[in-house]
Amino acid sequence: MPKRVGKYEIGKTLGEGTFGKVKRAVDTETQKIVAIKVLDKDKIQKQNMGSQVKKEISIMKLVHHVHVVKLIEVLASRTKIFIVLELVTGGELFDKIVNERKFNETTARFYFQQLVEGTLYCHSRGVCHRDLKVRGCYCCCYSYFFVVADVRSCSSWV
Repeated sequence: MPKRVGKYEIGKTLGEGTFGKVKRAVDTETQKIVAIKVLDKDKIQKQNMGSQVKKEISIMKLVHHVHVVKLIEVLASRTKIFIVLELVTGGELFDKIVNERKFNETTARFYFQQLVEGTLYCHSRGVCHRDLKVRGCYCCCYSYFFVVADVRSCSSWV
């Protein structure tokens, strides 16, 4: 039987980080597939990163833009924090560049324009990314658009 968190049925692991894992999940009410960042509260506390995680969540609540990964909701249990995010399945922009070896000017301009639009939006909300790189940009499988992820590296001046 699959594990459930709230209305989400948890599936396979998509990635791992310092404080937990990113899991694929299904919203059982809408059947929408999402990503859930499952963070271990003990690990966060042992490394004094509680304020950093709170900051990441508050920043994600500030930004709502087509080129920034969308925060859907945050859930918690006694031992875990569950950050429910839009699932972006097209892979890293970095891998797309490596596979194509180089972009023609039109393609490069297209992606760069999206990066600038997302960045300008974040700046207009008082959010600065501090570690923006192509490894933190993900392509959407349903379009040529990409989104910026990894807002842990963000800071807010609002």
